[in-house]
Amino acid sequence: MGFYLNSNKPVSLYLSETRNPYFVDKTEILCELMPLVERGNQYICITRTRRFGKTIMANMIGAFFGKNNKGVMFDTLSVAAQEGYNKHRNQHNVICISLNEMPGTRTYAAYIDRIKQKLLDDLMKAYPEAAISETDTLWDALNTIHEESEDEKFIFVFDEWDFIFHRSFVTDEDKISYISFLSSLLKDQPYVELAYMTGILPIAKYSSGSEINMFLEYTMASKERFGEYFGFTDNEVKMLYERYKTNTLEPMVTLKGLRKWYDGYETMSGVKLYNPRSIVASLSDNQLADYWTSSGPYDEVFYYVKNNIAGVRDDIAKMIAGEEVRAQVSEYSATSTEIKTRDEVLSAMVVYGFLTANDGRESIPNKELMDKFVDMVKKENSLGYVYSLAKESERMLEATKAADTETMTAILQQAHDTETGMTGYNDEAELSAIVKLVYLSARDYYDMEREDKAGVGYVDYIFYPKENMSDDCIIVELKVDHNADEAIQQIKERNYAQRFIGKLGEQTKFSGRILAVGISYFKNDKTKRHQCKVEVLRGKRFYTGKVNYSGGKSD
Repeated sequence: MGFYLNSNKPVSLYLSETRNPYFVDKTEILCELMPLVERGNQYICITRTRRFGKTIMANMIGAFFGKNNKGVMFDTLSVAAQEGYNKHRNQHNVICISLNEMPGTRTYAAYIDRIKQKLLDDLMKAYPEAAISETDTLWDALNTIHEESEDEKFIFVFDEWDFIFHRSFVTDEDKISYISFLSSLLKDQPYVELAYMTGILPIAKYSSGSEINMFLEYTMASKERFGEYFGFTDNEVKMLYERYKTNTLEPMVTLKGLRKWYDGYETMSGVKLYNPRSIVASLSDNQLADYWTSSGPYDEVFYYVKNNIAGVRDDIAKMIAGEEVRAQVSEYSATSTEIKTRDEVLSAMVVYGFLTANDGRESIPNKELMDKFVDMVKKENSLGYVYSLAKESERMLEATKAADTETMTAILQQAHDTETGMTGYNDEAELSAIVKLVYLSARDYYDMEREDKAGVGYVDYIFYPKENMSDDCIIVELKVDHNADEAIQQIKERNYAQRFIGKLGEQTKFSGRILAVGISYFKNDKTKRHQCKVEVLRGKRFYTGKVNYSGGKSD
């Protein structure tokens, strides 16, 4: 066994995965790879966002095909029942390299020389009779082995192939040299049985000509094949959840919670996918939480929007409100060293997993990622009116509970007083985006549901207290070119408060007041005025008296 050649490393790493109580068997992908190996000279590159199991898959492939590995772990997995299992398990030379490893190296030359030297050492050790030396290039050494050792061939498994492009010290010349290295090592070489690569970014953008055009690329957004093997499907999450309930003495996580926090991605064919890292972590910890690691609360998200804040600011506002935005997604745009245009920004955020895309529409996939965007808009003042409204959100919640409609109206009016843009509110969807911003702080105390079924019909927003069940329950209805009185009347007529009261004979867990909040905006009015009204549907009335929808309070 060598450092890269038929290494024990992928075996050990994959074996530890199979022992995880929330392991999911994805070995059926091997059934698609075995025919490619038999054909020979096959090249595939699978690109996915981070945290979707690319490295686990690479280790599995290395552990299954590699010689000298004890692959008994596969006997209990689904691949064991497939044709070709015994023919291919541990019968191939596998060169498995994690290209994101840079121990002690801070230059491209040191990075690539380390890979070349260690692989050459492996080859010389494994084939001492072959006429190769330390001065040979890797492709010369491999060709020599192929010729002298009865048609010896190799499977190449390269994980995170694009890692080096994200290093600040890598120059344009280094990138060209790296592509040339991959081309010389793999393209049209008789010793290649299969070249399997993973990464985040597509190959084509980096290959200026035909250097590595032999690869077939499979992305989440444009290719259906291999889609179900990366990420957890809904059925797999259900299976893990049943396992979790059996394994956990006091389960604190719900299936609904898992969907809300970690669902939201889709393959090209429409299969819903969950972030597997977060699912496993939440079930292991018995807690729904943010497992999307980063160096700061919002800096990963902000990195992609900072060069074109004006272009994407309105899109961010809409997506935080739960809306989709139209965009032309191109994975290649994410490879640009200077992401500037709106479509480049949104494309990059899809590629890196902060947004999900389907049929030309983009959105924030789940609560875990939504929290990242909320962090950003509450802390980044360069976002203009979006930041300003988010900063006012604590005051907006306090004003709502106090029926201070004058303050509520002033906060909403601030958008028009500071900037133009989306704040023209062409319809209720855009008004909804602004309202979601001005109630961002409510997320700390409430589960905010949009278009939730309540009474007869669907309410625009309903705020369920998270922990303090005696806190105010809030129902918000929005209107464009209709006054706030009509919004309140709709809340009453359609009995939206029923969600807090419960069914007849049942004990409701919510004991606080129920507040009906009507918010309206007149887009054709020259003053572009807002109206707010707050009325108590259950509980103690406001001591200040009747609330005037136009913004004041009267006794």
